[in-house]
Amino acid sequence: MNFLRGVMGGQQSSGVQPSGAETIQKLCDRVASSTLLEDRRDAVRALKSLSKKYRLEVGTQAMDHLLNVLQTDRSDSEIIGYALDTLYNIVSNDTEEAAESEDENQQVQTDDLGVQFTELFMKQENVTLLLSVLEEFDFHVRWPGVKLLTTLLKQQGPQVQQIVLVCPMGVSRLMDLLDDSREVIRNDGLLLLQQLTKGNAAIQKIVAFENAFERLLDIITEEGSSDGGIVVEDCLILLQNLLKYNNSNQNFFKEGSYIQRMKTWFEVGDDNSGWSAQKVTNLHLMLQLVRVLVSPMNPPGATSSCQKVMYQCGLLQQLCIILMATGVPADILTETINTVSEVIRGSQINQDYFASVNAPSNPPRPAIVVLLMSMVNERQPFVLRCAVLYCFQCFLYKNQKGQAEIVATLLPSTIDATSLSAGQLLCGGLFSTDSLSNWCAAVALAHALLENSTQKEQLLRVQLATSIGNPPVSLLQQCTNILSQGDKITRRGSKVQTRVGLLMLLCTWLSSCPIAVTHFLHNAANVPFLTAQISENLGEEEQLVQGLCALLLGICIYYNDNSLENNTKEKLKQLIEKRLGKEIFIEKLSFINKHECYSKAAQKPQPTFSSPDNMMFDHEFTKLVKELEAVIIKAVYKSSEEDKKEEEVKKSLEQHDNIISHYKNVIREQDTQIEELKQSVSSLQVKNEQFQTTVSQQLAQIQQHKDQYNVLKIQLGKDNQHHNAHNSSAQVNGFQPEEVSRLKEEIEELKKQQDLLKGELSEKNTLIQNLDIETLRSQLYVQSSEINRLQTERMELLQKIEANAAAGGDHAPQVKNIELEEKVASLLKEVNSTKEELKAVSEERASLKQELDSVRSTAAILQDEKLKLTQDVSESKKEQDDLLILLADQDQKILSLKNKLKELGEQVEDEDDLESGDAADEDDLDDDDGREDDM
Repeated sequence: MNFLRGVMGGQQSSGVQPSGAETIQKLCDRVASSTLLEDRRDAVRALKSLSKKYRLEVGTQAMDHLLNVLQTDRSDSEIIGYALDTLYNIVSNDTEEAAESEDENQQVQTDDLGVQFTELFMKQENVTLLLSVLEEFDFHVRWPGVKLLTTLLKQQGPQVQQIVLVCPMGVSRLMDLLDDSREVIRNDGLLLLQQLTKGNAAIQKIVAFENAFERLLDIITEEGSSDGGIVVEDCLILLQNLLKYNNSNQNFFKEGSYIQRMKTWFEVGDDNSGWSAQKVTNLHLMLQLVRVLVSPMNPPGATSSCQKVMYQCGLLQQLCIILMATGVPADILTETINTVSEVIRGSQINQDYFASVNAPSNPPRPAIVVLLMSMVNERQPFVLRCAVLYCFQCFLYKNQKGQAEIVATLLPSTIDATSLSAGQLLCGGLFSTDSLSNWCAAVALAHALLENSTQKEQLLRVQLATSIGNPPVSLLQQCTNILSQGDKITRRGSKVQTRVGLLMLLCTWLSSCPIAVTHFLHNAANVPFLTAQISENLGEEEQLVQGLCALLLGICIYYNDNSLENNTKEKLKQLIEKRLGKEIFIEKLSFINKHECYSKAAQKPQPTFSSPDNMMFDHEFTKLVKELEAVIIKAVYKSSEEDKKEEEVKKSLEQHDNIISHYKNVIREQDTQIEELKQSVSSLQVKNEQFQTTVSQQLAQIQQHKDQYNVLKIQLGKDNQHHNAHNSSAQVNGFQPEEVSRLKEEIEELKKQQDLLKGELSEKNTLIQNLDIETLRSQLYVQSSEINRLQTERMELLQKIEANAAAGGDHAPQVKNIELEEKVASLLKEVNSTKEELKAVSEERASLKQELDSVRSTAAILQDEKLKLTQDVSESKKEQDDLLILLADQDQKILSLKNKLKELGEQVEDEDDLESGDAADEDDLDDDDGREDDM
């Protein structure tokens, strides 16, 4: 300021007061021409102090000089900070002095001035220069730079976004502001990112992949979540910018397990008496953020996956706790109801959980009943009643189970007189004195019938007690009575909102339900009432009622099954043509989609109305009108012949569908039979394997017993030979000749039995493969019994031998008995050793089989290698033959060239001469070696 005082003081001494423009011009010249950094710094400081009061002059004269300072004086953070502050004052419209001193017209001019200076600043090199300046860590440089870029984004957002996108690491530099330890810069960085991410999906994706979700959630936790200050609010607004209408970021948020971290936001305490304004704002934004993830406008797959995660992590349960809590502010309660609505919409698991939630009352009541009590209570706020209606609609959306439960509360067999049910509340609201309650109850009941023909038929059973002494009236009849005989029963029928609600309910009820159409047409007063309403010339408010009456009459034509002779399709069309005219009927029908409330309701499922008087249409009903309008017009213009043809086509299609369904059932039965057969085959295979193992074990035992039998037979043969050799001394040895001959006969019989068994075994071995499991088991049983019999005979034979050995009386027979015992013992040892040898042989056989398999595989591999080598050898032979041919040609060429050289007189040594010379040299060398050896 010393320089400024010098300039102003010099002018005052001469008695001439300089103007602001002259002073600014001199300061700009000083910035441009001064060689000393201090002088330029003082000049820029002076420009900063004048930039608020003389905004136009500073902007027009000093902007280029200030940008030049940003380029040339980067080493001095102080002058850079002054330049950035001056530029901010020029382009910003938030100057306090302007706001205090100027009126509205001047303020508009000031705003235009800020936009103009922003357009002058908006060059790619200038924005890129500003982004590079933000890398400076100095507070006096980074903070004004953040504020300047935020102002540029407010004024020219799309242009700045495109420049930041093309700038290398532009978004990354701005994301670093969130990690700044100085809260002022971090908080202003949040505001900067809010402006940067508005409406630009590409920047939103880049910011998300720069770990923005993790950083923002950490900041929210550090600041105290819902109890935090305005920083939490800024973080939540930025999160909404990143997630709203951005499916990629929503999926990234879900996959990163960030939904689970949102649960702690809604863990409010039991004491809900003190809610600050900031806490209400924060919690409101948190609820909106949840709704962004499960919005009906998102792709169905993304919404359902987020709904599933919210139920699994307990977020839905926490929202229901807030929903049923006391002391919650009205706007938070309304937004919570809307949030719960979209979390459960179309999700069967979430809808089932919501149906099980009870309010903390005595006795406990279902949450649905408590909410419906608020909806039909005219003393409740309008927005709260709309939120409850939306919640009920979302609960029944694609929820046939919930629809059945609601309709069941109206049926005579399930009505509980001791408790208040949802059906009783809906009926009470449908016939109350409040037109808004009539409309809400009619729409809610219509949602219990959407795309559910079963419940439409069930609702025909509902009976209402109108007054004491009169018989009960069906719900359908009561609705039509209110429409057609309003003056006799009640004057509420004159209200447009009530009649629109009842007509929407009837149209939804009768569509796709010929039985309901028949019940409706059975009342002779209904059709004349509809034609009378359509034919009248009423005001604009009544035109909507006329259109809905035309729609209802068209539904009666299109879904008519011709079961009533007086109200067939053809007769109703003739009635329209005679009483109304087809063109007038179509014109009245078009009144529906021309109404302004129709287009608003068709935009989104949530009922959002500025006032109760504007509540006319439901979103789902608008979709029903779109479906039915074209088919009703076509049905009205059809002739009777075309109707007959269409009926024939329908019948043929029904027959075709019946045939297809029949074949589908046959295929399903065959599939079940195939599955059963597969299971039985698998079980039989298991049993077969078990039987095969049993058979192999039995065969091994048979073979073992055969071997033992053969060994014993051989030993007995040797004993017989020994007895024959010493027959003369048999008496001496203690054996009688009669006993020896008897033993021989027994041995012969055993041999014969052995031969018979061998034959039987061979036959059985051949039959084993051809017999089933049960036959094998029976034969194995016979074989095992035969083996047991042989074993017993062998034991008897051994006992006889021992008895004969023990029969000798003198010393010599005793010695012989000892010898026989030793022979029997040795025989038993040999039998055991033979068993072990057989076991070893079987193991060797298995190992040899494995080795044989490996050798075979090796042989196959070697065979392949042999084939490859044979091919290589054949190719090598071909190449060798080619080389030999080439060498022969080469030799011919060399020989011809040598002959030419000889003819020319040149001395040429032949290869033969060279070889002879080499041989001679070798002989000389051998002679020399011999002489050396002699020496």
